[in-house]
Amino acid sequence: MVPSAETAPTRSPVTADDVDLAVRLAVAALREAPPDAWEAKAGSLEWDCWETVEHLSDDLFAYAAQLGPGTPPLDGEVPFVWESRRPGGPANAVHADRQAGAAGLLQVLEACGALLVAMVRTTPPRTSAHHVFGASDPEGFAAMGIVETLVHTHDLAEGLGLTWSPPAGLCSRVLARLFPEAPASTDPWPTLLWATGRAELAGHGRLTTWRWDGTPRP
Repeated sequence: MVPSAETAPTRSPVTADDVDLAVRLAVAALREAPPDAWEAKAGSLEWDCWETVEHLSDDLFAYAAQLGPGTPPLDGEVPFVWESRRPGGPANAVHADRQAGAAGLLQVLEACGALLVAMVRTTPPRTSAHHVFGASDPEGFAAMGIVETLVHTHDLAEGLGLTWSPPAGLCSRVLARLFPEAPASTDPWPTLLWATGRAELAGHGRLTTWRWDGTPRP
């Protein structure tokens, strides 16, 4: 039976505070990394851990930037120059000064996260802006930033030898917002890893392709 509008469960919104929490937890975890581990490969990615933090920072920056113009673009990204520092490396607009070390790298991550937090808090909620998976709203960009933060910190934790397990409630909210077809009866964090192609899930094979649905919700 399909639940009626009166009985359907209410989805908890994803908020700027959720973005702030995700980034703070990620930075706190990454501060525990051994100083000589940043050149290790980040989990299943082809990038090293330093490059992966730069990529994550760039994601957060880019999502904030999409919401920034008075009339956000609906047909493409704000035209920053994204470029890779090496063949096969991530194409970023954001690059951290290596002379600043890991502390500086994590400060870049914090700053880019703060930009997204601020834009989600201050942008009218019905605003739409371009994303390659479909135009989204501030809540959608918040959820995308959180997913990027949670799963890339998972990649980094594997490369850096750290433990990482984000809050179930945070995972549940972004799953409901971006992956509405994901299983709802399984633990939220393993489910988010499954939904982003990083793990198997009981009764569900590992995904070889995946994408989220960031389109605005009613």
